Amino acid sequence: MTGRNRRDRGDGGIDTRGENRHRLRWRVGGKRHSKTFKGSLNEARRELRRLLKSADDDQHVAPDQTLIADYLLTWISGDPNLSPKTRERYKQLAERQIVPHLGKIPLQKLRPLQISDWHNALLKTGIAARTVGHAHRVLHRGLERALKLDEILLRSVAHSVTPPKVQGAEVEILTAEQVSEVLHKIGDHPLYAIVQFALTTGMRRGEICGLALRNLSLDTGKVKVERSLEETESGLRIKSPKTRHGYRAIVLPNATVEAMREHCRRQLEQRLRLGLGKPCPNDLVFSLPDGSPYPPDKLSRDWGNLVRDRKLPQVMFHALRHSHASALIAAGIDIVAISRRLGHSSPAITLRIYAHLFDSKSDDQAASAIDKAFGS
Repeated sequence: MTGRNRRDRGDGGIDTRGENRHRLRWRVGGKRHSKTFKGSLNEARRELRRLLKSADDDQHVAPDQTLIADYLLTWISGDPNLSPKTRERYKQLAERQIVPHLGKIPLQKLRPLQISDWHNALLKTGIAARTVGHAHRVLHRGLERALKLDEILLRSVAHSVTPPKVQGAEVEILTAEQVSEVLHKIGDHPLYAIVQFALTTGMRRGEICGLALRNLSLDTGKVKVERSLEETESGLRIKSPKTRHGYRAIVLPNATVEAMREHCRRQLEQRLRLGLGKPCPNDLVFSLPDGSPYPPDKLSRDWGNLVRDRKLPQVMFHALRHSHASALIAAGIDIVAISRRLGHSSPAITLRIYAHLFDSKSDDQAASAIDKAFGS
């Protein structure tokens, strides 16, 4: 029978606090310990047996002695809610930025001053404030989990410390003249179609690499963004957009439609030469010559080589997306429409990223608009 305050016999016990939520209690060396556990009652029993066995094997670590390194790395490696890419990034930040400085401190003994000193130590080694902020958020999220889920902390000290302020940096863009120069210089290169597509849709690198033929309609001149190709240490995987705003339909300029018709024609010819047959709707729009997925990191490397070989403006592939946004802003397109086309979850994000491009517009335009509205 299950229910509140159910107790198992032996050196420990289980209190059921709700559906799939239990409180584990056990005693080691006369000292009582407890922790919250999420899962079925049978899973809670297995966890309790594991804890008791660790005590029998002299390998028990009391919750109040759990080190920051052990807790963070265990959480990051086992949390099913973290995507592979996020887990990879969190693990990297924990191992490189957090553990070397705070890893040996017991979770419950961490103090705000130690976090502040940690920030300063990272900055003194030349690590960017943005990276320090990312590492701080990993620590903060881990402490929040220890507080709210595992209930082995009374408070999260990360709340008390603000990460270093990041100085705003203008994003890299290509001017209209540079865009024309780039497209002219690479007209005979295999990357031409994908570069033009990136410049005229503003899609992210992973979204372009993960685009299926079924989501590209050249008859209607539209492309549907429904997924992206993600590259992690364990390989490539298709993933869905993070938010509902990532799902969107983008209207293609006529020039891009014609360029894509030519790209698809050449792609078909190449497939037939290799004996791959005609592509199916789930095949990728942009792929390697053998039809396999185009790894996003390889695309960035190939773009870098192209920039060097053709003496193009020194910008990263992601700058093509920024250049698209810049062109829309320069054309006076509504910020909400720009945000939707880019797949941002909020126009506020668009404004934050491209604020300097809006600021560059003359204030005379605002004055002229007011004059016109009031009939001056």
